[in-house]
Amino acid sequence: MKASLLILSLLLLMGASTAQMPGFISLDCGGAANFSDELGIFWTPDDQLMYGKTTEVSVANETRKQYQTLRYFPADNRKYCYTLKVTSRTRYLVRATFLYGDFDKNNVYPKFDISLGATHWATIVISDADTIEVQELIILASDPTISVCLSNATTGQPFISTLELRQFNGSVYFTQYESQFYLSVSARINFGAESEAPVRYPDDPFDRIWESDSLKKANYLVDVATGTEKVSTPMPIDVSIDERPPQKVMQTAVVGRNGSLTYRLNLDGFPGFGWAFTYFAEIEDLGPKESRKFRLVLPGMPELSKAVVNIQENAQGKDRLYEPGYPNISLPFVLSFKFAKTIDSSMGPLLNAMEINKYLKKNDGSLDGSVIASVVSLYSSADWAREGGDPCLPVPLSWLQCNSDPQPRITKMKNYLNCFAYSMVLVLSKLSGKNLTGNIPLDLTKLSGLVELWLDGNFLDGPIPDFSGCKDLEIIHLENNQLTGDMPSSLAELPNLRELYVQNNKLFGKVPSGLLDKNLVLNYTGNVNLHKGGNKGSNSKIIIGSSVGAAALLIATIASCILMQKGNKKYSKKDQIERTMPSQRLVSSLGDAAKEAAHCFTLSEIEDATRQFERKIGSGGFGIVYYGKTNDGKEIAVKVLTSNSYQGKREFSNEVILLSRIHHRNLVQFLGYCQEDGKSILVYEFMHNGTLKEHLYGPQTLDRSINWIKRLEIAEDAAKGLYYISQQLTDKSDVYSFGVILLELISGQEAISNESFGVNCRNIVQWAKLHIENGDIQGIIDPALRGEYDIQSMWKIAEKALMCVQPHGNMRPSMSEVIKEIQDAISIERGAEAVREGNSDEISRHSVHSSLYMGSQDLGASDHYLSIDDSIARPTPR
Repeated sequence: MKASLLILSLLLLMGASTAQMPGFISLDCGGAANFSDELGIFWTPDDQLMYGKTTEVSVANETRKQYQTLRYFPADNRKYCYTLKVTSRTRYLVRATFLYGDFDKNNVYPKFDISLGATHWATIVISDADTIEVQELIILASDPTISVCLSNATTGQPFISTLELRQFNGSVYFTQYESQFYLSVSARINFGAESEAPVRYPDDPFDRIWESDSLKKANYLVDVATGTEKVSTPMPIDVSIDERPPQKVMQTAVVGRNGSLTYRLNLDGFPGFGWAFTYFAEIEDLGPKESRKFRLVLPGMPELSKAVVNIQENAQGKDRLYEPGYPNISLPFVLSFKFAKTIDSSMGPLLNAMEINKYLKKNDGSLDGSVIASVVSLYSSADWAREGGDPCLPVPLSWLQCNSDPQPRITKMKNYLNCFAYSMVLVLSKLSGKNLTGNIPLDLTKLSGLVELWLDGNFLDGPIPDFSGCKDLEIIHLENNQLTGDMPSSLAELPNLRELYVQNNKLFGKVPSGLLDKNLVLNYTGNVNLHKGGNKGSNSKIIIGSSVGAAALLIATIASCILMQKGNKKYSKKDQIERTMPSQRLVSSLGDAAKEAAHCFTLSEIEDATRQFERKIGSGGFGIVYYGKTNDGKEIAVKVLTSNSYQGKREFSNEVILLSRIHHRNLVQFLGYCQEDGKSILVYEFMHNGTLKEHLYGPQTLDRSINWIKRLEIAEDAAKGLYYISQQLTDKSDVYSFGVILLELISGQEAISNESFGVNCRNIVQWAKLHIENGDIQGIIDPALRGEYDIQSMWKIAEKALMCVQPHGNMRPSMSEVIKEIQDAISIERGAEAVREGNSDEISRHSVHSSLYMGSQDLGASDHYLSIDDSIARPTPR
């Protein structure tokens, strides 16, 4: 069952692992025994899982027991799920953590997906073996269970360290969109923290993790304003009830003594629409004539600066919570924000805490989900019925196949037990006595997209149900059961049915004549009381026809093998001739399609066009490029390859074939080739505007440099060209080289050499990485841009460039991911450009605080900007 999918599940009763709070589940993945940690949280092992392997992990300075083990799974096409029982219509925090610790000694960082049911939650990208990756989701449960699944490993093996479930009691995370969207936690910050340690349980009864603002990590709360001071109070804070920030968080704050607080941080998952709230409590004693009034300032969003915060007035007293925020707001990936005191305020702004969550669109999953749930409920004790998750997403259950619709339909149902009998004998022995029994579930007849049904080799009894609603059914396997009754005449009405197997059952009566008249493979032997009806010749004809067809296919296959062998022998002989005659032209080795698509120039034509290779316009490791003009006036670039070896000629032939296949508006047009007198030559169209190198740091920069948005558009076009090549050649394009190009576009520096900046081909990556990871992007930005760019788009490209130049190829993003990031950056830059030019209409179109659209558009797409809703643009106290 190579194509099938195997999912792991764990069914836990709600509260079974809670010694501290009702609604807590804490799974120590890979653990062996129950224990309580230093916070008083009770952990249970996931040792009920049948599959996956466990291992111990050792990381310096990590002593918590739950991070000393993990569970990992094969890197295959299956999904591996934990299924947890919940209370419907109740809100939960779901948290999964991942500490790699180089457990597999593979020196390859894992990359895989995590899903909640049918909804893609996040892609887990490990970039440091000793750092814990945390993913949190706030959900409103709509069913009695939820499934957290790992799948789609592109590098390494999927693994998990802990899985936690925390139940909320109140409605603080209520949104009007919660039936369609989850909240993916991006930032939860405790300002004024006394140490780098987070605040969580038992200080927070719901075990939310409030990160310290003192934590040191890349692009986290940088660009701090001078005069920022931490303050605290031992006095209790009135935080009311529900899930508001705990007292310990509200007892600390930062104050802008010089009149402002400024910060910049990266928001995971953004740009997109999100939920953002700030938390204030006046914890300083203000004199009778002192006041604290301030505004929020976000770049390019002047409307948000209209509301004035007066904590004591808004909260109706000192040491009381005030929590203004935006239930839906569009935010960038790099968020820069500022709190500035008003003119009539004597005190600078104060900030206690902040939460930012991104809206994650729920996927409703397969349209056949309820049908499969009903079927599975009949066999709830069987291991295959406990796989969990959506029937089709992110990948199908092991015994199903689905189509590729956004809401998939099931197309094939295979016999789980029969398939495993051939490939996994040990599993079959564990399932003895658990084969399917009873009638064929009537719910199966509701699978309108079903193409194949495999239920053979069980103990099913009763009649064959009416499958006339499954118009797409082509193959039915019901053999080797204990089915009784007549063969339904409705089977003959299935328009696409071509194979029907019902042998070795207890069916009786006559085979419907409609089945005997159809051109299908039919086997009903072994049913003692079942007889043919109608013309006997019909069934014989079907069987003979099938046999002849199979024989013809076998003959055709054998003939193909003989022809292939002859072709291989012929090629081997030709290959030997070419090795002994290296000067012989290899044009004949090109395929006919390539010859037709690419023009074959003669050497004399090339020499005339280039005037005996007079004007050199470029050079590289593969050869020299010359300018030329053909007799009809067409300007060309002629690339003369330097390698004249046998291998070089073979590579040249391959290159011509490949170039002839590739046609894209973002790629220089390939015009033809020449291979004569020991020369291998490629001919391209001539580009009048010169190369990117010339525009960035060549003579053309003396007049004017390319602006930032134009550089982004160039990057987008180049990325699309590379993506096209990778798709055409079914190969992975050189993402690393493209990452270097992105760094060149940012810095205006050539990777090969630039002595004034101390940059060369060996250290441009290290040079840029040093600046970027220290939050000093200004240190690498091209001065020729003269500050005419949006820092958010610049950060977005810089960080994507660093991902492209990761040392291990499996850690780099795909070219499609790179294109998406560039397009997001262009959208950000266009909005910023409109602001710089004072175009109010454009500002409105690109406003990053537009109302949340509840239609079919993807909220994560950065180019979905809508009209401003005044009720949303104002802070909303909860």
